[in-house]
Amino acid sequence: MAPLLHQAFRRKPVEVMAAETGVDGHGGGQLARTIGLFPLTMIGVGATIGTGIFFILSEAVPVAGPAVIWSFVIAGAVAGLTALCYAELAGAVPVSGSSYSYAYATLGEVVAMGVAACLLLEYGVSGAAVAVGWSQYLNQLLGNLFGFQIPDVLSQSPEGGGLINLPAVVLIALCALLLIRGASESATVNAVMVVIKIAVLVMFVVIGITGWNTDNLADFAPFGIAGVTGAAGIIFFAYVGLDAVSTAGEEVKNPRRTMPIAIILALLIVTSVYVAVAVVAVAAQPQAEFEGQEAGLAAILEDVVGASWPGTVLAAGAIVSIFSVTLVVIYGQTRILFAIGRDGMLPGFFKQVNARTRTPVNNTIVVAVAIALLAGFLPINFLAEMTSIGTLVAFLVVSIGVIILRRTAPDLPRGFRVPGYPVTPILSVLGCLWVISNLRPITVAVFGIWVAIVLVWYFTYGIRHSRLAAGTPREDMS
Repeated sequence: MAPLLHQAFRRKPVEVMAAETGVDGHGGGQLARTIGLFPLTMIGVGATIGTGIFFILSEAVPVAGPAVIWSFVIAGAVAGLTALCYAELAGAVPVSGSSYSYAYATLGEVVAMGVAACLLLEYGVSGAAVAVGWSQYLNQLLGNLFGFQIPDVLSQSPEGGGLINLPAVVLIALCALLLIRGASESATVNAVMVVIKIAVLVMFVVIGITGWNTDNLADFAPFGIAGVTGAAGIIFFAYVGLDAVSTAGEEVKNPRRTMPIAIILALLIVTSVYVAVAVVAVAAQPQAEFEGQEAGLAAILEDVVGASWPGTVLAAGAIVSIFSVTLVVIYGQTRILFAIGRDGMLPGFFKQVNARTRTPVNNTIVVAVAIALLAGFLPINFLAEMTSIGTLVAFLVVSIGVIILRRTAPDLPRGFRVPGYPVTPILSVLGCLWVISNLRPITVAVFGIWVAIVLVWYFTYGIRHSRLAAGTPREDMS
């Protein structure tokens, strides 16, 4: 038993990670370093704004009422504490793989694989959820412009009365094609789309505030604290963008400095936009109308103005901008699989990089197919909550990782240090546990089954094929 435990909890030294990836002049990694501060910040914003605000209000307002504003603040506060922890680890361990790599350096191999299970759920499911939301806005735009909508049989999951959500599948295929072309091209396209997205949401706030009706806020918290925290759990998946920044560690210029700054900037931008849009939305529309509403922000603007043009503009902007969310989460998923493959715990197929584009083409195709299947055949509410628990557990591990790395590698170069240490990471851990405790039991149960499946894979394949197990470099085992 002792050797098995030793193998399961062996840690990959940060110095080895740095040498593999070309940080601090150790030579070149497999991936190209082409991403600067602005496009990296836009990756964080792009992965976040769009998932949380363009369509999640129809899921969260029926749970919390207008007090959903506080749900956004609570989710943002927990994410903010974790963002500071991410910023420190991203500066100290600037490699691909996000919290999987951080866990591998601090908590051991088996924990890293557990985190990998969370990340695969987080990115895969959120990519599918956003693609389903994109399909709703596409139908809204087609209806406004041409009086035509894609039939339910081709735009709804089987549970929603259709056969397949075909627009969502097409969106994922387009993102995969762009990612295969190259990381720099993808980051540039994403930055343009994020700017469009923010402009559209500013337009929503400016027009929507003219429909402010205090009566809509009268029954502010109809389901009390339980409703507010329950909605926070649904919303939390919207903050996946913070993790997305840290998946790009091996393709960022000057990563020890650039990554912490990008994470903090992304958090500030995202939280400000979320709260502003949520306040205007719940003040402009009675809470009863949110439930089951598709393309909700467009519908609110149409009611406020009494014409379809603002909704048409918003739906068009949403179509462009939600594209960026799907793009970034698929990107993050592929880089996590790349890191696991390089560590030997997935077949070498996943770490292969195309010599011309310097992108992991094989695993991009696998990820796109898997996410397309989820988006095509599952309903959005189930997808959103499954993403939340994956994100929360990953955030939990990152917060613990900061404490451990401070003790095990106190002299490691860090581009950023968490203020208020150790209180900040401890509060982050407690906040994540609190939000998890408010998720539905079925969500926790399905999540537990998924993690168990991944751990079975680890103990039957990964533990024997790990590069550390092969003695490369065995002398570096902790």
